[in-house]
Amino acid sequence: MGIYDVTNSGDEQDREKLDLVTSTQIVIHDALKKMGYNQEMFELLKEPLRMSNVRIPVRMDDGSTKIFSGFRAQHNDAVGPTMGGVRFHPQVTANEVKALAMWMSLKCGIVDLPFGGGKGAILCNPRTMSFGELERLSRGYVRAISQIVGPTKDIPGPDMYTNSQIMAWMMDEYSRLRQYDSSGFITGKPLVLGGSEGREKAGARGVTICIEEAAKRCGFNIKGARVIVQGFGNAGSYIAKFMNDAGAIVVGISDVYGALYDPDGLNINYLLERRDSFGTVTSLFEGTITNKELLEQDCDILVPAAISNQITADNAHNIKARIVVEAANGPTTLEATNILTDRGILLVPDVLAGAGSVTVSYFEWVQNKQGYYWSEDEVEVKLRTKLTKSFHEIYNLAQTSNVNMRLAAYMVGVRKMAEASLFRGWV
Repeated sequence: MGIYDVTNSGDEQDREKLDLVTSTQIVIHDALKKMGYNQEMFELLKEPLRMSNVRIPVRMDDGSTKIFSGFRAQHNDAVGPTMGGVRFHPQVTANEVKALAMWMSLKCGIVDLPFGGGKGAILCNPRTMSFGELERLSRGYVRAISQIVGPTKDIPGPDMYTNSQIMAWMMDEYSRLRQYDSSGFITGKPLVLGGSEGREKAGARGVTICIEEAAKRCGFNIKGARVIVQGFGNAGSYIAKFMNDAGAIVVGISDVYGALYDPDGLNINYLLERRDSFGTVTSLFEGTITNKELLEQDCDILVPAAISNQITADNAHNIKARIVVEAANGPTTLEATNILTDRGILLVPDVLAGAGSVTVSYFEWVQNKQGYYWSEDEVEVKLRTKLTKSFHEIYNLAQTSNVNMRLAAYMVGVRKMAEASLFRGWV
């Protein structure tokens, strides 16, 4: 069955079973069609231009050599170099990396960056690896992809289970291969190595900005609003803190082991102090509920900040929030998106809400190129300006075109790539 068959079949079960690439292709196709582009443009943009599979030999602490598999996808470079993070995960797949690269292209288009989307990954379990093994793996990955990346080709950055230390190792390895212009090769670096103020919090800050703008559009104040954050890792914990600091009442949080819910509000500062390095805290408490149950609790704002496919046709009718802001990648299926929209729930899609990190990665790249660095306040002002403009552009387009926010975001996100591809004469 082709993707057009799935799109037009009307079979809700088929649509719910779509993988991330296919579901992304469907919305890209709909966006291009809505904007008047032909089938050739869709054929160009429906998959990455390049997908590299690499093998990385690593000497382990016990003296053995283990071979790791890695990936690097470059979706579209018509606008400029590709940019996107590198994740370390034991279940990551090539298909997932393709989808993430496509989403990065859309995010870059949404916030008007001079980039296309890229993404990388290594199939590994960083929780079971020593510091030395992680360093050797990080350096080996850079050697494996060194010919296809660089500050004018493809700029990696941090992602799931990678951090500023891993970015520092990768930058150092690249500087040994190319002894100039290496600081702009990668983003998410430590400040002392050319990193940007505000980069670590950028993803959560971007989500928070979108929450604030969505609340204004729905006619209520963040102060006193009841918020549920599914996921308490780097993004989720910062979102919970930012919401708490803004006067919202965070009534629910969750991690991989379960969820906490209190209609009177949780003590977020206490929970942040008790969470471990992987963002888990619920195992310390009795009376927890499941992640699925948390999604259906009463609140004003729901923030899925964990994993994909959390809101589906099975539970979309039970969501009680007035606003859903996607901090995770693909937490809401296409069918659930339509259900929420039909119910009058404002859904802020991941490609918009999650654009904070790539925006500040762009700021870091710019600072590296000019050798002048901004304060955290300057970074936040610039980030707020870009995301606020993008939010209202997409919201207004959704209203005037009578489409949901996801399709409107894809229309804005794909436009720059399509125009650049036309000017280059690719289609």
